[in-house]
Amino acid sequence: MLLPIEEIKNKIRLACEACFGGIPQIEKLPPAGSDRMYFRVSVNNTTQIATYGENLKENKTFAYFCKHFSEKGLAVPKLYCEAGEVYLQEDLGAVSLLDILEKEGYSKNVFELYKQSLANLARLQVYGHNGLDYSQCLTNMEFGKQAIMADLLYFKYYFLDTLRKPYDKQKLIDEFEHFSGWLADKGLRYFMFRDFQSRNIMVTTEGPKFIDFQGGMMGAPQYDAASLLWQAKANLPEQWKNDLFDHYVHVFFELINADDDTSQFRTHYEGYVLIRLLQVLGAYGFRGLFERKAHFLTSIPLALKNLKNFLLQHPLPAGYPEFIKTLNFCIHEEVLLKFTPVQANAGTPLTVTVNSFSYKKGIPADASENGGGFVFDVRGILNPGRIDEYKKLSGLDKPVIDFIEQKTEMPEFLNAVYSAVDISVTNYLNRNFESLMINFGCTGGQHRSVYAAEALARHLRNKFKVRVLVVHQNKENWVR
Repeated sequence: MLLPIEEIKNKIRLACEACFGGIPQIEKLPPAGSDRMYFRVSVNNTTQIATYGENLKENKTFAYFCKHFSEKGLAVPKLYCEAGEVYLQEDLGAVSLLDILEKEGYSKNVFELYKQSLANLARLQVYGHNGLDYSQCLTNMEFGKQAIMADLLYFKYYFLDTLRKPYDKQKLIDEFEHFSGWLADKGLRYFMFRDFQSRNIMVTTEGPKFIDFQGGMMGAPQYDAASLLWQAKANLPEQWKNDLFDHYVHVFFELINADDDTSQFRTHYEGYVLIRLLQVLGAYGFRGLFERKAHFLTSIPLALKNLKNFLLQHPLPAGYPEFIKTLNFCIHEEVLLKFTPVQANAGTPLTVTVNSFSYKKGIPADASENGGGFVFDVRGILNPGRIDEYKKLSGLDKPVIDFIEQKTEMPEFLNAVYSAVDISVTNYLNRNFESLMINFGCTGGQHRSVYAAEALARHLRNKFKVRVLVVHQNKENWVR
């Protein structure tokens, strides 16, 4: 059970006082993909990052890795202290490699940052491996045949089987076993980051540095290069991927003082690209199709196109007929269309109006010709308006947003809302309808309904690129 935010901040204050001898100012940072919470703390004219996590084993693993890598001068933050659920580390800033890629596109500067990141990765893998106690790993000590097989089964159960296509399950598992054995056999073994992607690379004045490596283990170094270069969100040009991998191979083999032929290393790299692409599809399937998290559903088309692009260039050998058959299911146009939402364009007539309102004032009237739409009652969600410190704030204010996201069931409620509303928006876009109204009501129309309206509007703009008008009907009566 997650502690109240003030109790978490008190734990951070105690850690800062013990480590730095001062009382910090604490700013909560946006949530990432995990259950950990991040804060930027300012104390003695410096800033650090405080992490709160209730998985003590995960915290200890990160702390051990961080100390080990820092002592070797590798591209990771300094660790200042670890105190149970809280640890303090160097503030590497707020700009990731993905942020710069999205801002600059495929610029010369971005290419150089990728080169530096891969060179730093190779050093982390080789030098970080030396003397590392792998018994400190969070889960498996090694990414071997069993771990590869687990990733393939993750893809099978959480994505492939949702397509409801006929295939021979036993033959597929047999081929998974064979493929896993081939890939795990006789390959090089060094430290493997496991989730090496551009969001986990922070760009500092000293060059790219890495965060969130607590899931690391001993494994194939090619897996990390595959994770970065084939990240669907980045969608790197083919020539970039080839040139950057050549650079990585050159640096890596220099570091291990090997003049060996790199052909087997490159062949295994292709296998690990496929494993990583399928693992990502499994993760998107689990988070999107089973947990109903909208962000992951919208990521599935990118992942499928990435897989299709890879298979066109690197088809599996003929010895895996059932594996090939199921991969062809995944990249078929029918499946791509199933997961690709219809999107608005400049000529689309549809406007979605999203209202927040107070039930004391009544449900907003729909003046459009068709009427209808949705009315969602969010009064069943824990009300921050009952708490003194939030009474004069609204669902637009960060403290209230943090409370709703961390202390209430609003995220689960909204996932169900997204599923229902998406059906109508898709239908209205296909039929060129002009208007759809969606209403969220709560007691005062100030906190829960306002947050929900803003969240839905953001979701619809991101997924459908549709025109959305947000109106907070009771704004004039908010408690100030």
